[in-house]
Amino acid sequence: MAERRVPPQETPPAETSIAEAHQERPDGGLWEHPVVILSLIVACCVVFAALFIGWTFTF
Repeated sequence: MAERRVPPQETPPAETSIAEAHQERPDGGLWEHPVVILSLIVACCVVFAALFIGWTFTF
């Protein structure tokens, strides 16, 4: 009896597979979006620089 071939675009059936689907990690929230934190830091630096320049030129 000849073995039945599987077409190239299909996955052959696994007889004794022990692999399991991985669990997805929960969303890390703000810590997985460093652009938000970085933009907050930059905005604070700009405000501090503006205050410092304002104090310098008012005296």
